[in-house]
Amino acid sequence: MSPQVAGLLQLTALIAALALAYRPLGDHMAKVYSSEKHYTPEKWIYKVIGANPAAEMRWPAYLRGVLAFSAVSVLFLYLLQRIQGSLPGSLGFSSVDPDQAFNTAASFVVNTNWQSYYGEQAMGHVVQTGGLAVQNFLSAAVGMAVAVALVRGFARSRTGELGNFWADLVRGTVRILLPISVIGALVLVACGAIQNFSGIHQVGQFMGGTQEWNGGAVASQEAIKELGTNGGGYFNANSAHPFENPNPFSNLFEIFLILLIPFALTRTFGRMVGSLRQGYAILGAMAVIWIGFTALMMWTEFAHRGPAFEIAGGAMEGKETRFGIAGSSIFAVATTLTSTGAVNSFHSSYTGFGGGITMLGMQLGEIAPGGVGSGLYGMLIMAVIAVFLAGLMVGRTPEYLGKKIGTRQIKLAACYILVTPALVLGFTAVAMALPTPADSMTNSGAHGFSEILYAYTSGANNNGSAFAGLNADTQWFNTTIGIAMLLGRFVPMVFVLALAGSLAEQKPVPETAGTLRTDKPLYAGLLVGTILIITGLTYFPALALGPLAEGLAS
Repeated sequence: MSPQVAGLLQLTALIAALALAYRPLGDHMAKVYSSEKHYTPEKWIYKVIGANPAAEMRWPAYLRGVLAFSAVSVLFLYLLQRIQGSLPGSLGFSSVDPDQAFNTAASFVVNTNWQSYYGEQAMGHVVQTGGLAVQNFLSAAVGMAVAVALVRGFARSRTGELGNFWADLVRGTVRILLPISVIGALVLVACGAIQNFSGIHQVGQFMGGTQEWNGGAVASQEAIKELGTNGGGYFNANSAHPFENPNPFSNLFEIFLILLIPFALTRTFGRMVGSLRQGYAILGAMAVIWIGFTALMMWTEFAHRGPAFEIAGGAMEGKETRFGIAGSSIFAVATTLTSTGAVNSFHSSYTGFGGGITMLGMQLGEIAPGGVGSGLYGMLIMAVIAVFLAGLMVGRTPEYLGKKIGTRQIKLAACYILVTPALVLGFTAVAMALPTPADSMTNSGAHGFSEILYAYTSGANNNGSAFAGLNADTQWFNTTIGIAMLLGRFVPMVFVLALAGSLAEQKPVPETAGTLRTDKPLYAGLLVGTILIITGLTYFPALALGPLAEGLAS
């Protein structure tokens, strides 16, 4: 069997598995966020944190809950790292430096999981399990809560109430993320991923020296790392490490976990707004982009250019032989079209065009299908923009799901899509203009520029993957990427929740003969075109200086 055919079979199996899980999981999540029942463990949590889950919140109160909870989470994780040297189970590692502790705390709380350190050489069991893994659950639950609040904005009318943040946070964690993660961890253990709390031990002698490895609760962290579209590996090699991702089946299973909730949330959206066809339209737009990017990546990496490529069967540099080009390409697209950031290969070693595809996937806003929660609300923002553009073309006030898209709504949507490009391009320009940050680049020219562009694209878009080759463990990059991650996560949430509140206050507009049908393939095509045009106009000059220049020169 040729590698290309094997890759096509892997992609087919993945699509089939996602299709089987789509309906039951989407319906389950809709019931979770619509239920008025509180389970006993949830009641205990509400009592401890002093929250009333039955109290409805308007968007400013919902936003205050998101920001307050996240601020406390950043502070807790920062302090946990700073006192690591005094904690049991630290494996002898010292406390983390202030700039790196800030970067890591911000990274894991905002669902980015950018790592400028070697995981197995910096973090002990307490920080890994009690700090990082916990935030993998909570940051994902926050994203889902904000997405559900926006959906309620479309579904409700004549009220500014969007639900209760604390109830949405707890339910998302207890009823959705935790059960699936337990099953996922068991599957990964069965595949060969490790799960223990062993210390550092020698595994053999190599080239006159010894090699040491420490154990850890890897399978459980790997499960929520992928399911919550978190990223960040227990080990520096991330999902290329055999302790995290042992074989081709575990590789495909991890891709399945990455895409599972973001795709299924489109059915949740359809259920909650009372029209499954609206959810299918959003799903169709996401699927077209994801499949298109995957096909393009596989074609680029399989293309034979020169003797080395022909002997290896394609661009095998930086890829694990147990996954091959197909498994690595599918993973790379899945992780950069979502906000995951986990990698099973080194994106810096991809072809020039292949590296550009990973960057473009993040620059789309990671909406196809995007991160857990963030992908759905990002796509709905784009849906509002697409409706507005359609309204301009026909000279009619735009409407979406019975809500008029007026001046306030389009301003909020426009602000949302401007935040991330401003952070990415601004920080990249400053880093390239200053003399010190450029010293962190391993490569010069177009590839070196791509290293820095990728770093800020990954940070501001809450992805967390790295282009490799860039020494990001400096005060400059730890601080600026940390700031980009915080602003790239929470500033867009302000506009999302404000938009949700304004929509929930509206009176429904009855459908007429002139209403744009947003549940049809024509609209899904318009949505895809809108996304590609906006991203292309925004990022093309930067991409032309980096991956496009490198690809054309090779």
